[in-house]
Amino acid sequence: MLKKSQTSYRLSDRIFAALDMAIQQEDVAIAELLLPALERSMTRNAGGGEFVERRNYPDELVEVIDRLEKLKKADVLAARASL
Repeated sequence: MLKKSQTSYRLSDRIFAALDMAIQQEDVAIAELLLPALERSMTRNAGGGEFVERRNYPDELVEVIDRLEKLKKADVLAARASL
């Protein structure tokens, strides 16, 4: 799903690419905005009021989320060190 060319037509693929780029550029603020947008774009047409998401995230997305968490921890440590 997520490993497509930059000309992909899915909104979620483009948001994923932007999220990956934000993490590469160590821009935590933008990455934190993009992650919920990605999650919403992946599930926006699913189910009704009592719908429960049962699919797993693709491995690529799990890896990007892990990288974001590590980047956030590094930001916190850097902020503490500068105090």
